[in-house]
Amino acid sequence: MGSRNLEKMTSIDAQLRLLAPGKVSEDDKLVEYDALLLDRFLDILQDLHGEDIRETVQECYEVSAEYEGMRDPKKLEELGNLLMSLDAGDSIVIAKSFTHMLGLANLAEEVQIAYRRRIKLKKGGFLDEASATTESDIEETLKKLVVKLNKSPEEVFDALKNQTVDLVLTAHPTQSVRRSLLQKHGRIRNCLTQLYVKDITPDDKQELDEALQREIQAAFRTDEIRRTPPTPQDEMRAGMSYFHETIWKGVPKFLRRVDTALKNIGINERVPYNAPLIQFSSWMGGDRDGNPRVTPEVTRDVCLLARMMAANLYFSQIDDLMFELSMWRCNDELRVRADKLHLSSKRDAKHYIEFWKQVPLNEPYRVILGDIRDKLYNTRERARQLLSNGMSDIPEEATFTNLQQFLEPLELCYRSLCVCGDRPIADGSLLDFLRQVSTFGLSLVRLDIRQESERHTDVMDAITRHLQIGSYKDWSEEQRQEWLLSELSGKRPLFGLDLPKTEEISEVLDTFNVISELPSDNFGAYIISMATAPSDVLAVELLQRECKIKNPLRVVPLFEKLADLENAPAAMERLFSISWYRNRIDGKQEVMIGYSDSGKDAGRLSAAWQLYKTQEELVKVAKQFGVKLTMFHGRGGTVGRGGGPTHLAILSQPPETINGSLRVTVQGEVIEQCFGEEHLCFRTLQRFTAATLEHGMNPPVSPRSEWRELMDEIAVQATKEYRSVVFQEPRFVEYFRLATPELEYGRMNIGSRPSKRKPDGGIESLRAIPWIFAWTQTRFHLPVWLGFGVAFKHAIDKDMKSLSMLKEMYNCWPFFRVTMDLVEMVFAKGDPGIASLYDKLLVSEDLWQFGEKLRDNYEQTKSLLLQIAGHKDLLEGDPYLKQRLKLRDAYITTLNVCQAYTLKRIRDSNYNVSLRPHLSKEVMESAKPQTAELITLNPKSEYPPGLEDTLILTMKGIAAGLQNTG
Repeated sequence: MGSRNLEKMTSIDAQLRLLAPGKVSEDDKLVEYDALLLDRFLDILQDLHGEDIRETVQECYEVSAEYEGMRDPKKLEELGNLLMSLDAGDSIVIAKSFTHMLGLANLAEEVQIAYRRRIKLKKGGFLDEASATTESDIEETLKKLVVKLNKSPEEVFDALKNQTVDLVLTAHPTQSVRRSLLQKHGRIRNCLTQLYVKDITPDDKQELDEALQREIQAAFRTDEIRRTPPTPQDEMRAGMSYFHETIWKGVPKFLRRVDTALKNIGINERVPYNAPLIQFSSWMGGDRDGNPRVTPEVTRDVCLLARMMAANLYFSQIDDLMFELSMWRCNDELRVRADKLHLSSKRDAKHYIEFWKQVPLNEPYRVILGDIRDKLYNTRERARQLLSNGMSDIPEEATFTNLQQFLEPLELCYRSLCVCGDRPIADGSLLDFLRQVSTFGLSLVRLDIRQESERHTDVMDAITRHLQIGSYKDWSEEQRQEWLLSELSGKRPLFGLDLPKTEEISEVLDTFNVISELPSDNFGAYIISMATAPSDVLAVELLQRECKIKNPLRVVPLFEKLADLENAPAAMERLFSISWYRNRIDGKQEVMIGYSDSGKDAGRLSAAWQLYKTQEELVKVAKQFGVKLTMFHGRGGTVGRGGGPTHLAILSQPPETINGSLRVTVQGEVIEQCFGEEHLCFRTLQRFTAATLEHGMNPPVSPRSEWRELMDEIAVQATKEYRSVVFQEPRFVEYFRLATPELEYGRMNIGSRPSKRKPDGGIESLRAIPWIFAWTQTRFHLPVWLGFGVAFKHAIDKDMKSLSMLKEMYNCWPFFRVTMDLVEMVFAKGDPGIASLYDKLLVSEDLWQFGEKLRDNYEQTKSLLLQIAGHKDLLEGDPYLKQRLKLRDAYITTLNVCQAYTLKRIRDSNYNVSLRPHLSKEVMESAKPQTAELITLNPKSEYPPGLEDTLILTMKGIAAGLQNTG
């Protein structure tokens, strides 16, 4: 421990108060919540691992806090020496402790945000200005539209009930926290919330405090590291668990709040139960783009699993509905139906007869609902049997095979209740149930299929070669279109069982066969990634026909790279000009735009501007052909992949590009942030619905022509600078892999998908997630800001008037302001001093100058950003976020230093696997009894004992602290 006097040392909770000396407002409790959780954790840590470990944690925190106050690099070296003096077991405990403390800090923050929101709404029913920039409250939005913008209540109601937001949950590997830990975190959050409820009794407080300590210890004692990668089925089950825990009940609860908000503006009508306000889709088990583990069998399994889960959720709820609808008055239509069911039941199986004996004839609603319950049971069991052994003894006609079969008897009950004067009863649990059925259907979510365009090209090439008409790959785009359209207009089969197939071709065709075999309501869209031309879409249409898909999936091109985005409007114009295609789409088209690969290809600034312009042009093309366009936004969680507050992201989109129809991906850790708790689920549904409505009825301003010209100019410079560094600098790839943990990323096992599309490729083949993840870990965030500074400097040096125009754009144009604010937030999370430490420890000396040049660029960019925004300090306009980040910094810094030094030890070791038994024994003998067992958790690592777990824990902790995994 050194000569430091621990009795005089400042404790962590006191340091927290030093870092945040004044509350941001009177109702701010973040420091209090944080200090309570940390106090409980440190006591647990001491009980489990001894006083020395607790003191080491406190000393690490103190040195980190001193660095944050002074930014003295010597403090990082002091911290590194302290951490490297630990044995392998203690090193794991320290990394685990700081990761755990950051998780607790996040929980404190979530509870504080919810508390602050409740206080504000209680005081006057309105959010403060800072909250209003990142929140969309449905009641406030409706009032704003009616009172401030002079929209009639009827106009608002009509727009609302006709809009659709489709949230698409993906299995992108960005959730670094295990599901078992997330559940424990939820219980900690609940305990903390209840502890601060007014009028809590002393006994209740004591019991809650004990429960809090119990849950904190349980979370700490849980292994945070995934020892094996999840399968696609595991990812699907994890994703579907959110439906069971929050979304299922959250949807009807939210829709009731919409009803209340409508009533408050003078609309005494409820949102129709079949209004498609919120829809859910999934990529889990359908996204095969570069993921060899997503096979046709996996797609079949996840569809059946989702169907089984949906039937089970309905089945578990139908009994409550039967208990509630015990009344005897009904209309003639329902009475006749109930009588027929009674008569037919006498000829059915015994378990039916036993049920009907229990239901008197004077309870007709229960008779109808009882029949529904039986069919739900059969639907669930048939899916279960098909899932387990591929066949079922339950006939399909005894199940629900389409949504209308399910809805019709429920609608009959609703109509009957209303006719008989029982409308208040109809608008109770039955209405909630109808809304759930309309939202989730029989499949719970609709599964999108995603495949790369080249894979379809390979299939088409195999077909044309087999037909001896040439090589499809060698044909021009015009030749491809001509042939595809001639085949789509004809009726001949293209191939039979004799078609020569590679493993990849078989996988593509088998996927289409699975789609044809399963009920059509299991599926949503067919996404073509890396789409570039009309033939990419027509090829999928032809394959659907050839594989006899009765209800073809809508085909959605995904335009990702900068050049593809630029060419997208022309490609869609060509498609719309084809009469066969216009007849096929029936006036509706969906286009997906990719934020991740466009950012990796050209940098954040250029990608954001091109995405904006592409949407505008696509809308013009769609209008020209009378097509209703839905934009599908492939956003990630980080700013580098299109992430940011939902409210701002929607309201900064170009005018007329949403028009009441929005699809957006919800990826990785963002799923937990959106749906991990009931209140988070409610806020998420509210944000998307309210912001979509506001965008349509109060569109953002269009940029002036001179703003466009300046944006075009700086985007060109930004792309040039970004590509000159990332793709043209000869040693950039070498520097990137030395200065970041990119090569070690795969050890986290946070997803089923490989980190690269092609194992032997460079930056261009690396997926956007590990690309962003690696730079986030070092707190340098290069993909987000690179290009901004050079572009702004070029414009200002060329004409000083550009600076005033940029300031004007920031103050008057939502798109530009949001783009700048998000980069400012990233700078607030960044620290070039930490990045410099990674360089010093991990990068060869001849590359140090390159790193210094990048850090100079970082500082210049930050300075220009603040100048344009008119800010003296980062996050000047958001004191809440500034405080929250400041409280986390010392934890993250400790983990950064631990990670950098651990990476150095790993890379310096030139580790020989044959020496492992000897080293393991030596390390185990030197380890303390409390920590020795931790070293044995990962016996197969080729690294020296303890280093791999320490490294992975630091990765997880930094991700949790920055709340940006990828």
